[in-house]
Amino acid sequence: MQAKLAKKSAFQNSDRTRRKFTWMSAAILSLLLASCSRPTSTVAPSLTISAAASLKDAIAEIQQLYTQQQPVTITNNFGASGSLQQQIEQGAPVDIFISAAATQMDALQQKGLIITDTRKNILSNQVVLIAPKNSNLVSNFKDLTSSRVQKIALGEPKSVPAGKYAQEVLTFYNIFTQIKLKIIYAKDVRQVLTYVETGNVDAGIVYITDAKVSDVKIVAIAPANSHSPVVYPVAVIKASKNINVAKKFVQFLSSKPASDVFNKYGFTKVTGALK
Repeated sequence: MQAKLAKKSAFQNSDRTRRKFTWMSAAILSLLLASCSRPTSTVAPSLTISAAASLKDAIAEIQQLYTQQQPVTITNNFGASGSLQQQIEQGAPVDIFISAAATQMDALQQKGLIITDTRKNILSNQVVLIAPKNSNLVSNFKDLTSSRVQKIALGEPKSVPAGKYAQEVLTFYNIFTQIKLKIIYAKDVRQVLTYVETGNVDAGIVYITDAKVSDVKIVAIAPANSHSPVVYPVAVIKASKNINVAKKFVQFLSSKPASDVFNKYGFTKVTGALK
């Protein structure tokens, strides 16, 4: 009798084990099927754009337009073109570079750091003399030699293209040597604007696009033959981890929606490759 009871108990335990295993298997299978039926979440590709400070407002607006139609996350890094060039040379994770002059892009190309066939001029700009809104000290570039003008803000010519263009203009008018001691050098055009807006300097030289979005007075526009052509080259950085995504954004910069934004801020569109 005891043997029969033991055999029955063993059978019941075995049956319970089988039912438990079957239930667990069904549960696992159900979870697997549910997991497979869910849409897989995708992470949007990311781009880091290093661009000249003078492009800050326009690029920010273009970025909004672009991300409305393309699943991409964009991080902007604005500054002096020379500083941005150095960051890229030192290995900064940048996908696209937009310089305010050819010099910085030339340097990167010579070092093999850009994808050459993505390089092209996309914009042009004008160099202007500005003064505080309520100031009447200057009405043209030659007025900078006046004893009443004590301080003049320029971008640092070695790293800020606007500063280089400004120096060329002052040399064109044969006044650079005369006013050299009056010059206050700034890290980028936005800092020049701040100096002029706050009245900490009597005048400054920037791009017309910067002046238009600032609370300053445009006193004079530099003649085109007084300085090197102001061009903005763009290129995809060779070390980019999202080269195809970067190329698409560069193409968008030449589209009509992007051109309309650039025009609104005072830039002039340029077509054709540099080299």
